[in-house]
Amino acid sequence: MSDIVTVMQGVKDSEYGKILLSNVIVTRKRNLFMDRIWTTPDIKIGVVILAVHFLALFAPFTFTWGAFWASFANYVLRGVFGVTLSYHRNLAHHSVKLPKWLEYTFAYLGVLAFQRDPIFWVSMHRYHHQHVDSDKDPHSPIFGFWFSHMGWLFDNGYILEKYQERKNVEDLRKQAFYRFIKRTYMLHLYAFAVLVYIFGGFTYLVWVVGVSTTWGYHVTFLVNSACHIWGNQAWNTGDLSKNNWWVALITFGEGWHNNHHAFEYSARHGLEWWQIDICWYTIRFLEALGLATNVKLPTEDHKLKKSLASLNKLK
Repeated sequence: MSDIVTVMQGVKDSEYGKILLSNVIVTRKRNLFMDRIWTTPDIKIGVVILAVHFLALFAPFTFTWGAFWASFANYVLRGVFGVTLSYHRNLAHHSVKLPKWLEYTFAYLGVLAFQRDPIFWVSMHRYHHQHVDSDKDPHSPIFGFWFSHMGWLFDNGYILEKYQERKNVEDLRKQAFYRFIKRTYMLHLYAFAVLVYIFGGFTYLVWVVGVSTTWGYHVTFLVNSACHIWGNQAWNTGDLSKNNWWVALITFGEGWHNNHHAFEYSARHGLEWWQIDICWYTIRFLEALGLATNVKLPTEDHKLKKSLASLNKLK
């Protein structure tokens, strides 16, 4: 499928070559560190990410089972309910509707994942779907693996260059809660770190803020990078998105990324019975409790239209 995208983009050869063990051709390059302008937002984001990774380096010297399980619990809470269910499936795609008190609670868990505020996160993700694997995609591997993985996060010049006015998230801007979070975002991260330190000391700071957040960073980033490079395509999406089983296991179902790009509105990403999707099981549980409504799923007709089989029959 990546070959189809290459033809569509009119790319035959590239001085940058292919990404290892894939057919994805790098057609553009961004200077990630040197010979570029570092804006104030770039420096702030870079410092936060570097600090979190630095904390994680102390993990071998501070290990306790209590800190480990606290770290794991935070990974699950922030990953399942914060980033995956709230930021992605609820806010970015409206795949499911939650009561406002629950929506805001889950969104706040997303805030504590250190992955920017909901308005920024949702805006970038919507642009990703609008311009997927083109020059205007916020994080496509056509700019290289590391840019798609995390380099784009501290390249505010790239964001401003591509999106002068970000008006694709007005549904969140209209809500005082999300505007407040955006204005005070860093304060919530500092408060979280301070509370962890007060109740658990340096050991828990290392494991809950350092290890858990670093792990959460990279498993989330793999959806942007690895799931547009390695895996298989079940649907005719016209982009580089792939279903990647091992990414799905560590991201609570987000690794079924080709499924997601085929049916971006769907609350369920693991469409086959064997495609494990922890977030979907969580949504089903909330639906059974009456807390999740308007749960969206692809119809059989829509599946037929997107299937590679139907594409082959038309050739």
